[in-house]
Amino acid sequence: METVAKAPAVRRIQSVDRALTIMEILAGRNAPMGLNDLAAAAGLNVSTCHHLVSTLVERGYVLHAGRSRGYMLSFKLADLAEAASHNFDIVNIVQTDLQELNENLRESVQMATINGTNLITQLRFGSHMPTHVEADEVKKMRAAHATATGKAILAWLPESEMLRIVSENGLTPFTDSTITSLSGLIEDLRLVRRTGYAVDEEELEKNVICYGAALRDGTGAVIGSVSVSIPKSRASKQYRAHIARSVVKCARTISDRLRVAHFK
Repeated sequence: METVAKAPAVRRIQSVDRALTIMEILAGRNAPMGLNDLAAAAGLNVSTCHHLVSTLVERGYVLHAGRSRGYMLSFKLADLAEAASHNFDIVNIVQTDLQELNENLRESVQMATINGTNLITQLRFGSHMPTHVEADEVKKMRAAHATATGKAILAWLPESEMLRIVSENGLTPFTDSTITSLSGLIEDLRLVRRTGYAVDEEELEKNVICYGAALRDGTGAVIGSVSVSIPKSRASKQYRAHIARSVVKCARTISDRLRVAHFK
């Protein structure tokens, strides 16, 4: 008799499972739901349900319609799904230009977006130079304040959104050059807006310098950034200027293409 192997049991995280259950219940309702009814439907005690739903409200996934009315699902999940689809389209649009920039400069180039509060590298072409060291992508996720890709985006966000991202991730000191004060970061972001590009001056990795510029969609909103990383050993004044010009030009070319795509 043939034995059928059982699939390994999946260990669920209880709090995550319960939060998803709450969102699924709310998604099936066309009107706000009171806390007691929500707790009963989810099979939770009222106190536990209140803590979970309060967290979902704080993160923007659930809306509090008022004490007497209860809770309802927000559009944030739909926004995230749309953003994920948008990011896929962006990767297709930027790939050719980013690869060309990589081949022309022979340096490491990348394109990043902010997903929630995390900085995500969507596309990267590695350096052709043996002396270059690539940054840890996991470390970069919470390092928008210490990267050119991150600062190129942060500089153009509404202040409240920028502060939310910084508050969520903190201002971790990765090197002695990392900006670790909010006032220092705000001043640096002002400089980004004046020059049109961001600079990571050994702020994430020692001996690595990076230049980044924002990408804008058809509405003019900043949706990501492109950047080029170079080792400090090649960072002469003339070469820095060349890299900055190249990054800004590439970002403008891609933004123009995104603007045209928006009206098709």
